[in-house]
Amino acid sequence: MFTHIVFFKLNEPDELHVQQAKNLLLAMEGQIPMLKALEVGVDLLHTERSYDIALITKFDCKADLDAYQVHPYHVNNVLAKLKPMLKGSAAVDYEL
Repeated sequence: MFTHIVFFKLNEPDELHVQQAKNLLLAMEGQIPMLKALEVGVDLLHTERSYDIALITKFDCKADLDAYQVHPYHVNNVLAKLKPMLKGSAAVDYEL
């Protein structure tokens, strides 16, 4: 199983923008065949080190992650809308 985790820091981390970003990410479920599991969490502590949203996705292998990265739904419906909302992001990818 290959896991892809992304942390997002929003330009405007108010409730409206956090919910919009969360909904964009959750809408991927069922749209991208190689995406085996999807979890989206919103930060509750709001500390100096905190990011606003965490995305955890699971794939059968790295090749499936690579296919997900360029899948039209991911590119056109998520990245195109999410990127303008972001101040920054960080990712961790690993295989178990």
